[in-house]
Amino acid sequence: MAELKTYRMYINGEWVESSTGEYFESHNPATEEPWCLVAKGTAEDVDRAVRAAQSAFENPQWSSMTYTQRGKLLRRLGDLIAARVEELAVYETLDNGKLIREMRGQLQYLPEFFYYYAGLADKIHGETLPIDKPDLFAFTSREPIGVVAAITPWNSPLYLTTLKLAPALAAGNTIVIKPSEVTSASLLELVPLIEEAGFPPGVVNVVTGFGDPVGNALTSHPLVRRIAFTGGPESARHVIRNSAENFARVTLELGGKSPNIVFEDADADNAAMGIIAGIFGAAGQSCVAGSRAFLHKNIYDRVLEKVVDRASKIVIGDPMAAETEVGPLATAGQVKRMEHYVQAGREQGARLVYGGKKPEAIQKGWYFEPTIFEHTDTQIRIAQEEIFGPILTVIPFETEEEAILLANSTNYGLAAGIWTNHLARAHRVAKSVRAGIVWVNTYRSISPIAPIGGSHWSGYGRESGYEAIYEYTQSKVVWVNTSADPMPDPFIMR
Repeated sequence: MAELKTYRMYINGEWVESSTGEYFESHNPATEEPWCLVAKGTAEDVDRAVRAAQSAFENPQWSSMTYTQRGKLLRRLGDLIAARVEELAVYETLDNGKLIREMRGQLQYLPEFFYYYAGLADKIHGETLPIDKPDLFAFTSREPIGVVAAITPWNSPLYLTTLKLAPALAAGNTIVIKPSEVTSASLLELVPLIEEAGFPPGVVNVVTGFGDPVGNALTSHPLVRRIAFTGGPESARHVIRNSAENFARVTLELGGKSPNIVFEDADADNAAMGIIAGIFGAAGQSCVAGSRAFLHKNIYDRVLEKVVDRASKIVIGDPMAAETEVGPLATAGQVKRMEHYVQAGREQGARLVYGGKKPEAIQKGWYFEPTIFEHTDTQIRIAQEEIFGPILTVIPFETEEEAILLANSTNYGLAAGIWTNHLARAHRVAKSVRAGIVWVNTYRSISPIAPIGGSHWSGYGRESGYEAIYEYTQSKVVWVNTSADPMPDPFIMR
């Protein structure tokens, strides 16, 4: 077997081994074979990285840099990424099994996020306050928080890292990133571009390894002032508990059980393709996956038939091949998870319409067929729990009110799709459905201008858009006495 590529960690501008010198394997989901070795971080490594980030935060080389200068660094980083899209896309695909064409498209768009925050960097401002005391002048400013701990998942490593990295740096913070142990390579391949862009040592640090000890040590470290986490609700609970140790501000971008609601006046072809995109794009391994389809009874059979027909023609195979439409799942555990939910769906009375197993024609790799269930009980597990894979549940409805109730019948509230040509209905349902993102007659659209986030089990706080800057800054108010008179009675509050 060929020698595996080896990745060390990045701390204070240097490539370093873990304190134990240990490494772990990362596997190619399409072949199940290990393809690289990644440094196995420890709590000691986390402490080194956080202290390096704190020193960089206090260092005038970064702290005295103007916001315009920081913006130029971000723009330079965006340019460097644009020049290496193909190479970075290959690393993403090798590590998590997503389609090379999907990763290529995602990474071609990624520089736009850095450009957006580059432009926003010197537009972070406060305001003067119309204070009701004539001899006092007051104004606010927005300042960086300090060291940011970023915990990122395996499904879209560079994109989901960028949602944290770009606004954090634009606001003047420093950052320690813990990528998923499943997909660390692409972020480590990005680091040389961060160096080349001109960010000072210690501003960006990467500690690789597992949730225990690396994630726990990072989110509870006393010098961490801000935690940005993307992942599942159970891991988020640990993050919240850990933040009690350092009182760090926390934002959580968690999972979803997103509905696609198709009304009787919708374009059936477009709605069917939207459902396909929502659940089988990225093999369903997306926080915003449209895993529940609610179809009006008058077009139920027609839309379901179209969805099943298109699902049956999906090309499953090598994610590096141009014709492939669904690649492997990211881990062997994901395949077992899909098998578990298929069994649960059957046991709880759902009817398997299509798929439900590993593709028979593919002997190696962590693949699973696009799978479709239909049922009427919204409380069964496959209709309530985030599966994070290519499993769709289809449920009929009769009225707009019923559709809204069904859409809101889970603990999640991240995204939703609405398919209708009725403008007023689109607005009514968009307002009523519990979701932080609502798409009307489209699905899975993103932009650096638009915020991302949800409610309840889907987390809190926002990433992307102008709102994200507020998540990475804190407000300070300054009072100035403009009176020439002596100080009044010191025992009375002014």
